[in-house]
Amino acid sequence: MKRREVIGSLAGASLLPLATSSQSQIKAGDIPKRVFGKTGEKLTIIGLASGRFHLTNSEADAIALVQHAHRLGINYFDTAHSYGNGRSEEIYGKAMKSFRKKIFLTTKSNKGSRKEAEAELELSMKRLNTDYIDLWQCHEVANLGEVEKIFAPGGAYEAFEAAKKAGKCRFFGFTGHTDPEVHLALLKGSDKWETILMPLHIADPLYLSFQNQVLPIAVERGMGIQGMKVLGNSKLLQTFSVKECITYALSLPVHCVTLGATTVGQLEDDVRVAQNFKPLDTTQMTALNQRANRIKGPLLEDWKKNVENKISWLERPEYVGG
Repeated sequence: MKRREVIGSLAGASLLPLATSSQSQIKAGDIPKRVFGKTGEKLTIIGLASGRFHLTNSEADAIALVQHAHRLGINYFDTAHSYGNGRSEEIYGKAMKSFRKKIFLTTKSNKGSRKEAEAELELSMKRLNTDYIDLWQCHEVANLGEVEKIFAPGGAYEAFEAAKKAGKCRFFGFTGHTDPEVHLALLKGSDKWETILMPLHIADPLYLSFQNQVLPIAVERGMGIQGMKVLGNSKLLQTFSVKECITYALSLPVHCVTLGATTVGQLEDDVRVAQNFKPLDTTQMTALNQRANRIKGPLLEDWKKNVENKISWLERPEYVGG
């Protein structure tokens, strides 16, 4: 299941009648903002992520979704060079022509060498129809070997420093979701990273926890902190509501979370939760963690390293009856 397809399709199956939706009671501009670490930027606490734009009905619907998010007051938009083989960046480039300079735009490169990363940045800017990126991120770093390559002479880290110096990006940071130890190694490798993006959700503290191991260091450094996989790729929605998932993540010491809406219904649900956000206290958050005990681990968080050697349904032999 990918990010509330069924629920979202019922709430907003087509994005074409966006402007005339009679069901929308959302007031634009009521989304709270937080200062994004030492960058000083004020970002809406939720942002639109574009990694699942291929699940929308059409490119036109994806463009309309981006424009509707902006009309609702979202100013934080997340994408990556690799999303949809570049289509997600192209959709942003088409959708944002009239408001590019009014929003905070992020993209990412997962290349390990300076030369490859710089080539991706040039293509990303072309696709996005912009001459600068607000935040460029070293994307999806998964193991210590990749960390070593990034920091080696001629590695990707040089590209990020050079891009900021040249004005091609205003800030740079890194992302990843496989292993907290990899994030710790990246933090150890440089104190110049300005932002961080990591999985932060109700079940995370129970298995290879980014919340417990990485988040405190990011807070101490004053980094711009972004949360992802807030809904656990929709798996958490079998046990928790969308409101519980988003509210939990925003109750952590983060500045914003990326949410991969693909329909108007999903987008407006997320905006309503953000507009009515009230932080949970420690007791409430612990209670949610306890409810996640029965589903915790690598079968839920299949994006993390599997240290329990459990077999996911994707790896099991096909069931033939009996």
